[in-house]
This record gives sequence, structure tokens and C-alpha cells, in this order.
Amino acid sequence: MMSRIGGVITALLGLAILWYGAKLALAGGSPFYVIMALGLIVSGALLIARRQAGLWIYALTLAVTFIWTLYEVGFDKWQWIPRGALVIFLGLLLSLSFVTNSLSDRPQKPWEPSLKNGVFALRAVVAVIAVLGVVAWFYDPLSITGKLEKTASADAATDPSGIAYPADDWTAYGGTNLGQRYSALKDVNIENIKGLKVAWEHHTGDLRKEDQDSKEYTFEATPIKVNGALYFCTPHNIIQSLEPETGKVRWSFDPMMKRDPFYQHQTCRGVSWNDSTAYTGPADSTPDQQAAATAAVAECPRRILASTVDARLFALNADTGELCKTFGTDGYVDLMEGMVDTNRATYQQTSAPMVTKDLIILGSAIADNYYENNPSGVIRAFDVRTGKVVWKFDASKPNDTAPLAPGEHYEPNSVVAWTQFAADETLGLAYIPFGNASPDQVGIARTPEQEAFVDALAALDLKTGQLKWKFQTSHHDLWDRDNPSQPVLLNLPKDGVDTPAIIIPTKIGNLWVLDRTNGKPILPISEVPVSTDTDIAGEKISPTQPMSSLNFTPAPLREADMWGATPFDQMACRTTYNQYRYDGNPWTPPTTTGSLVWPGNIGVFNWGSVAIDPVNKWLIGTPQYLAYLYKLYPRQAGDLNKRVFGGDNSGGESKPGNENLGGPYAVSIQHFRSALNAPCNAPAWGVRVGVDLKTGKTAWKYRNGTVAGQQFAGIKFPIPFEMGMLAHGGTLTTAGGVAFTAAALDDSIRGYDMQTGEVLWKMALPAGGQATPMTYRGKDGKQYIVVAAGGHGSLGTTPGDSVIAYTLD
Repeated sequence: MMSRIGGVITALLGLAILWYGAKLALAGGSPFYVIMALGLIVSGALLIARRQAGLWIYALTLAVTFIWTLYEVGFDKWQWIPRGALVIFLGLLLSLSFVTNSLSDRPQKPWEPSLKNGVFALRAVVAVIAVLGVVAWFYDPLSITGKLEKTASADAATDPSGIAYPADDWTAYGGTNLGQRYSALKDVNIENIKGLKVAWEHHTGDLRKEDQDSKEYTFEATPIKVNGALYFCTPHNIIQSLEPETGKVRWSFDPMMKRDPFYQHQTCRGVSWNDSTAYTGPADSTPDQQAAATAAVAECPRRILASTVDARLFALNADTGELCKTFGTDGYVDLMEGMVDTNRATYQQTSAPMVTKDLIILGSAIADNYYENNPSGVIRAFDVRTGKVVWKFDASKPNDTAPLAPGEHYEPNSVVAWTQFAADETLGLAYIPFGNASPDQVGIARTPEQEAFVDALAALDLKTGQLKWKFQTSHHDLWDRDNPSQPVLLNLPKDGVDTPAIIIPTKIGNLWVLDRTNGKPILPISEVPVSTDTDIAGEKISPTQPMSSLNFTPAPLREADMWGATPFDQMACRTTYNQYRYDGNPWTPPTTTGSLVWPGNIGVFNWGSVAIDPVNKWLIGTPQYLAYLYKLYPRQAGDLNKRVFGGDNSGGESKPGNENLGGPYAVSIQHFRSALNAPCNAPAWGVRVGVDLKTGKTAWKYRNGTVAGQQFAGIKFPIPFEMGMLAHGGTLTTAGGVAFTAAALDDSIRGYDMQTGEVLWKMALPAGGQATPMTYRGKDGKQYIVVAAGGHGSLGTTPGDSVIAYTLD
């Protein structure tokens, strides 16, 4: 009886696999699942007849499947799951005595090898696979095991640019405007890190409201510590000041941000600081200008500068939290002044303003693909005390940096720089990482002026805004490959000479390493030929794309790289892979029939950037790997405002697509996932890496993060398998030899050895830690590590409102 039940289950499994396998084969994919299915069907039929030959056929099918699995993916245990887990489990059940004893021709000696002994054959195959599975469990073909070598004294306190490395304080988003995310503190080190405990936890009280806020509601803030206090912003741009040793609130200020669920991103990554106590005014100022500056300093000698998602810039007294009324108009600057094409929810501010001695330098964030015509992406420098515009840099008018005259406006649709900036005040340069001009996936309407700055890193004169040099990281971007990361500044050897360098991480995985005085490459660059075929009339695709010799761009995606929790969703992913255009490189152009884009627009690197040890010349990063599906939907020429996706939809990840109203194409951008909500590309989806920047070589690489808490088919996975998760956030490095990150999707913060990549300490967070940790020394002499934990709406991590500090007992 049990053999017949087993036979029915086997035959039904075979029929189901045949259905999906035939669809895959007809789509041009692997025919192997058809072969597997036929083996299962024949095996099932024989078992229904209670013949042990059914076990022979099952053993043969299982053995061939395992050989095919090794051929496709080698000893990657996580890729064995969709190919063999189900059939191995069923094979194990069929080999048990309660099934084999019901066979009409069961062998007298089940463990005796014989051509007629199907029981032995199946048990032997299952046993061999089980042994190899144990071997594979302790082997990871993805890992690189090595060690970064120390090359300098870890006691260095000052960067070659003259900027002191952060220690007691953390005065800017990236530690300093060099963007290194490095602290010279070493109280917490590889020897004692396991003693880190929660020192305090603060709840901001700022939580998402379903009907008023964007789905992509995220707490991505990195606090600063200066002036004896911690300062940070919440997703609604509420600024809070805490006592660094206890987390006690000193003051809180709410700018009353206008809520709107149509914002593409509702977040605030940080605030900035300026100390004007010693300011005496510019030497060439008029008496009126001098009087205004003097009054501003008297009102707010130390100030916190922040911007809002609803497009305002404001200044607060750092000691009291009160508005600096002499700044702008009653404390605020309206960032929409001088803008045109100001449609609903198209212009936002999400990154911390960059503040130098005298200036606030602020970019523009424009919603991707909501509209064809958008506000300007202008870069503006404001007087840090009065809020007056000192200069502008509009990529569509790069030579005109003077403030707008009355009646003038900024150039609409100019290229955007939305992320964090960096500066070298000794060289007098600000570094602006530009992105794309919306619509990201269609370039037919771009002007030559726009094309010149798409995905460019621009070095601007701090005093005047004049362009000094620029470097483009891609040509004719059609993939939303904007430069998303804060540039990182340090000194590196070039031809034996200590050279001021800049590193620009990109979504495609390139790490561009340039001389920051002139934009010339320090590490080699090559041009890669790509296909220029497209079905978009008027699109002029670049025949080549640049690649850096230092990159974490993934290998071409194969059908064999498709993944799933079961063979069924894996086959569905394989079928989709074959139905979409994919050129075998990261530059498959978007099409009206559908294109597979790998890596996708979330990037290998994003706003979390990378962290470095500028003393030892190490880079620590968390590359991430997800594939996306792009599809363009043409509109009728006479009705460019007709919605393609229906409903009142201005775009955003929570919607089925981005309308790009007024343009000839709407665009759908979907994460390439299976029906069970698992990524279709195989894990790892995120890794951590350690790079020696003197040589450009990766010393170590490991999967980063577990799948604990991830939802598959609506069910949270409970087991913390270290498969390597997306890490949307940044990393902190320290002179203690320890790096910290909390950005992986498993709601945990980790500390690991920077030399080897080994995880030394891990602690659960109350919510997703999609932010960047920072560190400082309190008045009590202790080193604290602090991270915001509030989750990420679009990534589905646990929501919350925590700021948590850790210190040694």
C-alpha cells in the first residue's frame, strides 16, 4: 500500500515538473527538467505496480539530477536546493522500510548490492548525496579567505589633507567631509569587542502613518556628535539632540514637513554642523552684509543645518534647538524658488547638506520617471549664516555660476546629484556625484548639455562653483546607473608618489580611483564594447562602456544561476530569464518587449557607499546583487499624458510602474523575483569585502547576513542561514581594527575583524538597521557605537524608531 502511495506522489511530482519543464524548454531553456520529469513518472508508475524497478529508476533519476546539478553549479550548496532538495527528500522517504516492505518483489537482503536490488540502489544514491552534502556545507565557492596586511602606524591622527580623523567627535555625515567613515578611536578592538552591550536606546516617536506617508519610509540617519551632543533627523525631518552618554533628549524640533504618500523616498540621512563663533565676516563685504552676518552669528553662533523632503533648508541653534530667524526667511530657505515644472512630489531632499567653513552645498533629488519635465537638478551653495545663494552650478548651464537674477529660473530637467557630497577644503574643491536626468531609461530627448554631466563626478571650486574637472562613470545611461555614493577621499600611492585620491563607488560595481586634483585615473580603466541594438526609435546607445580595474561587477547571469525555494519557482525564473532580452553584460538596453538588467538599479553600491581605513589603505564594502526586469510602454503621440498603468499613479516602488507623464514611454521596473517572493538570481545577494587599495586586490570576501525573518510566500523564514543578504546602508571602520555594519536585512548589527572579515560580534536590533553606524567618545571616557534602527519600507525590514548606543561594560 505505501509503495503505491509513494508511487502516486512521485508520478504527480513528475507531471508537475513536466508541465513547468516543458514551458521552460519551449522558451529555449534547459530541457533537463523534462528528462527528470519522465524519470519520476516512470518511477511512480512502477511503484504503483509495487515493482522495485521503480526505486531503480528513481535512483537513476536522482543520480543523473545530482550530476547535472554539479555540472551547472558545482558545490554551491544553496543552489542545490531548488534542483534537488525535494527529490532527495522524497527519495529518502521511498527508501525507508515502511515503503520498501510493501513492494511485491522486495529483495530479501535490502543492503546487498545487486542489479535487481532497487532498494539498495536508491539508499546508496541518497547516502552518497548526503555525504557530499555534508562536505558542501563546510565549503563555499564564493568565499575568499585572506588577510589585509597592516602597512602603517594605527596611531595616525591626521589625514594628509590636514583634516583630523574623527575621534571624540563625529562632525559630519561621513565623519568629516572626506567621507571616509573612519574613526581613530580604538578603545573597542578585536580583543574586547565581545564585551559590547547596549548602553541606551532612544525612541524618536516618529513612525509611518499608512494613509499619509510613502511606502518607502526609511530611517537611514547617521547622527553626528559635536558640541557635546548627538544630532540626527527622523524620516519626517524632525531634528533631535540627545545627551551622548545616556540618550536623554536635550531638545527636539519639528519643521512640520508636509506629508504626502506620493513621495518616492521619505527619508532623512543626516544633518550638518557649523561653528561660527570665531567668524568675523568676509573681507570684501559691504557694511550691510557685515551687519547681517554679525546678527546671524549673535543669534546662532553654533548651528545645525538640515533640509526637508518637502524642499526647505533650515538652520537651528545647536544649543537650544530654536530656529535661526536671521537665516533665510524666519529660519527657512524655500528650495523651490526659481524652479519650474514643479509637479506634485517631484522634488525632495533626502541627503545631509554638505557644510564647509562658510557654505552649505546642496543638491537636488528628483522623483524618477514621474514626469517627462521636471524641476532643475541645480547644485546651490548658500551662505551658512544668512542662507543667501552664493553660487549655483546648473549642469545645463555649467559656465553660469552666478546666483539667479530677478525673474530668472533654474534650467528644467538638468542632471541631478541627490546623494552626499564630499570636499577637500585644503584644495578648495567640492566633489559632486551626478546621476541621470529623468526619465532614466529613455535618452532620446536629452540635450548635449545633459549628456555631458550624466553620471559624472564633477570637481567644483568651493568659492565660485566653477567646474575644475569632471569624469563620467558611464556613457548614455539608460539603466538608472547614477552615482549614488558619497565619494571617499584619501591619499594613495601612484608611481611611488603619495597622491590625493578620490574613490567613487557605483551601482554597476565599479570603484573608480582617481587623482582628486585633476580627475586622472590612478587604477587602470578600459572600454568594453556593448550592443547598440534597440527597438526605441531615436535612441543612440553608446558602443562602449567604461570599466575600472577595481570592480565588484558580477559575472554574466546564466540560466543556471536562476534560483528558487522549489524546482517550480526556479523553473519559472528560468523561463522568464529566457523570455527577456539579456546581452550577457550590465548594459542590456531597456526595450518594449522587456529586458533583464543585471545588476539592477538598486546597485552593487548605493547611498551607503564604502568605508576605508585611510592609514592602512584598506577599503571595506558590502556589495549587493539583485537582478531587475525593465519594460517600456509606448504612448500614442497625441496623448502623452494618458496613464498606462491606470489609476492616480505618479510612480514609486509601491506601484506597478512609473508613468513618466508627458513622455513617449512609461516604464516598469520590477525586482526579478519568483512567485514565492525569493530573488530569481541565486544567493549571495550581499557580501562583505576587504580590499587593499595599494594593489587593488580583494584580500577577503564572505556572504553577509542571514535569511532569518525574510518572507517567502508570506511566511517568515525562521532559520538564520548565512546565505548573504542585501545590505542597504553603510559601514563604519575604526583604528581598533573593527568594522561595524547593520544594513543587512536580518535586523542585526555586526562587528568584524577588518583584516580577515571574520564576524566577532553580533546583536539583534529591534528594527531594520538600514543606516550607517558612527562612533564617538563620551564625557565619561567611553567609546560608543551608535546606529539608527527604524527599518526600510520598500525592503520590508521591521519598522521602528530606535537610536541605539553600544559600549563596553
